[in-house]
Amino acid sequence: MNNVTDYNNQTITRGDLKYQGKAKSVYWTSQADILWLHDTNQATALNGKVHENISDKGRLNSAISYLLFKHLHQHGVATHYLKHISETDELVEKLDIIPVEVVVRNFASGHFVSRFGVASMTELTPIVQEFYYKSDALDDPFINDSQLIALHYATAEEIKSLRLKSAEINDILRRRFAEINIELIDFKLEFGRRADGNMILADELSPDNMRLVDKTSGQSLDKDIFRQHKGDLTVGYREVLQRLEKLEK
Repeated sequence: MNNVTDYNNQTITRGDLKYQGKAKSVYWTSQADILWLHDTNQATALNGKVHENISDKGRLNSAISYLLFKHLHQHGVATHYLKHISETDELVEKLDIIPVEVVVRNFASGHFVSRFGVASMTELTPIVQEFYYKSDALDDPFINDSQLIALHYATAEEIKSLRLKSAEINDILRRRFAEINIELIDFKLEFGRRADGNMILADELSPDNMRLVDKTSGQSLDKDIFRQHKGDLTVGYREVLQRLEKLEK
C-alpha cells in the first residue's frame, strides 16, 4: 500500500493507525481534517464474533463504495468521501462520528423477521427506520429518540435530520439499484458532524452494510452469502460491481 497521494494540490501522507475496524483500517494523515481508509479482506458476522479473511473482498468493497458515493454526490448529497486513491484505499473527511447506526428497511429481512414474526421479503410501507447505539461491547443495542437525547448523542433536530437524510439516500440508492435489476432490501448508515456542526453521511456503502437481492432470481448479492454459508461471498459482490460499472459507460 502506497502511503502518499495527492488531493486538492496537497501531498497527503498516511500516518499512524487511528482505529482498526471489523473490515477497515483507519489512519491519520498529514492533514488534520483528512483520514485514510484501507478496506481489508476480512468478513465478519454476529457483530465480529465470526470472521474470515476472503481474498479480493477489500477491493470489491472499495470499488462499490466509490461508485455509490459518487452517485450520491451527483445528486447533491454531502458525504465524507473525498477521493478513491487505490484499489483498496480512499481519503475521507474527518468527522465527529455520531455513535448511532441508522438502519433503513424497505422489506422485512434478518432480525426484523424474527423479531416481529412477519414473512421474509414483506414490503414495508412506510419504510422502517431504526436506530442502534454503536457499541461492539454491548452488541449495538436498539436506542430510541428520547434515549438519544437523554444520553446527549443527538439533539431532537439532529434526529429529525437523520431520518430525512436517510430517507433521501434510500430513495436515490433504490432507484440506482433498480436500474441494474437489484432490490435494496435494507441497509445501515452512519453520520458525523463537521466542525461547523453540519451533519453528513460517513462510513461506507457496500454489500457489507446492505442487503441486495437480484430481482429476477431472488439471489442474495451481499454479506448474507457469508452469514448463511451460501457459498463464495465475492461472487455476489463482483456481480454488484460489474452491474454498477456498466452504468458508468
